[in-house]
Amino acid sequence: MLWLSRVTRQPAYADNNMKVTALLMICACLFLGSFGKPQFPEKEKEPKFWNVWAQQTLKNALTLQNLNKNKAKNLILFLGDGMGIPTVTAARILKGQLNGQSGEETQLEMDKFPFVSLAKTYNTNAQVPDSAGTATAYLCGVKANEGTVGVSASAVRSQCNTTEGNEVTSILRWAKDAGKSVGIVTTTRVNHATPSAAYAHSVDRDWYSDNEMPAEALQAGCRDIARQLFENIPNIDVIMGGGRKYMFPKNMSDVEYPGVAKHSGTRKDGRNLVQEWIDGMKDKKGHYVWNKKQLLSLNPNNVDYLLGLFEPTDMTYDLERNSETDPSLTEMVEVAIKILRKNPSGFYLLVEGGRIDHGHHEGKAKQALHEAVEMDRAIGRADLMTSIHDTMTIVTADHSHMFNFGGYTVRGNTIFGLAPMLSDIDQKPFTSILYGNGPGYKMINNARENVSTIDYQENNYQAQAAVPLSMETHGGEDVAVFAKGPLAHLLHGVHEQNYIPHVMAYAACIGQNREHCKPGSGTAGLRPVLSSIVALLTVTRILC
Repeated sequence: MLWLSRVTRQPAYADNNMKVTALLMICACLFLGSFGKPQFPEKEKEPKFWNVWAQQTLKNALTLQNLNKNKAKNLILFLGDGMGIPTVTAARILKGQLNGQSGEETQLEMDKFPFVSLAKTYNTNAQVPDSAGTATAYLCGVKANEGTVGVSASAVRSQCNTTEGNEVTSILRWAKDAGKSVGIVTTTRVNHATPSAAYAHSVDRDWYSDNEMPAEALQAGCRDIARQLFENIPNIDVIMGGGRKYMFPKNMSDVEYPGVAKHSGTRKDGRNLVQEWIDGMKDKKGHYVWNKKQLLSLNPNNVDYLLGLFEPTDMTYDLERNSETDPSLTEMVEVAIKILRKNPSGFYLLVEGGRIDHGHHEGKAKQALHEAVEMDRAIGRADLMTSIHDTMTIVTADHSHMFNFGGYTVRGNTIFGLAPMLSDIDQKPFTSILYGNGPGYKMINNARENVSTIDYQENNYQAQAAVPLSMETHGGEDVAVFAKGPLAHLLHGVHEQNYIPHVMAYAACIGQNREHCKPGSGTAGLRPVLSSIVALLTVTRILC
């Protein structure tokens, strides 16, 4: 075996400990191999297995020739922040291994979507993008500069006077204007880069509250993002995520962490945006919740508006989530859909698995991948609650990361495990998962850290990186776009990222795409009644 020969070809100067380690690895492999049992299911030895599988896949593909040209009543966008293709693949393996399988053959929920394309993620002024400029692209339909949300590329980051006249509206706004219910669900703060592009127009993504804004920007009339959440698009039906502290007066103690200064309110203007929202929702069936018990005790049939702020800043990683007090992304998505789907005109829902990105930035691959698996669970839950006949669902990412895995690992190797070989340069083991840069770069006595001396499967282990940085960076390659439902076939090939909301709007006959929806146009919009009937029959079948 190639990797075995690499293990045995060690320079004479390797120290004894490394020779012993190598010998143990070789012996272990020989011992396991002595059983004659392959590292894969016995059935995979037979050509018939692969041929039958491929033929079934072919039959499924042929059914896609009958394109779904219905009008999309509902639109759902799942955004995995930082979920590049290597992350998708690694999350797939992790999902399978969590279910007791080897992992590689597992299907993610997004893998089941019939149409897949690629999106080019660059910002107008950046080859490798940030989450703000990309959010403006896939929500507002125009590419923008890094660090800005809801404004065109004519706006300059942090320059307040370049805001006015350069605002661009999002598909969430287009849906609201068309009479649909709209919602935002995220695992980050609700005024973070991704969700903020759905409602805000800010030349700086970091202007979470007025506390984070320079005095000159405030004097020039620019508004913080938290304030814009409640002022720009009145009555967003569902808002769930973190970010409580940006809604309350400065130094006001947090309800969940009383007396903890870093979690206290930040607003210098003294406004209590949550209380203002509550007051404005009187007699409108509006509910504010800040923990899981309150959320799950709601009867969605009696809720028209929901504001859920579950943490002072971002929500905790799913691996560290207190399941008694904090809802999962899947639980939030389920409640959101139950509320939004009551609208006979349909809904638009933005769901962000935002902490995939944070895990990668910190070099904590285990956190990032578990976040991706949780988002996939949420995708599965949404699938059970909607119909492909009248709901377009898209899953994509804003950008990738400097994350990858390799090293000739055997089938079923734990995704967080070691590669089955030693480096032929420093004679030390290495994990399959590595980063191109980031905080995992560590030198011990002027040499690369020996990962066999530490717990590399610990939740917060920082995978080794080639270049030392306090925070790992984004990657610049294209990201996948998975699509299903009405007119999902319009997402094909390689597209600019800003194409995504145009397709969604066209499918739903909202925004600037309405001409084809008029009676007699011969395209989408001629079949809304049929799709509704099919959806009704689907629900009836489930209930009965």
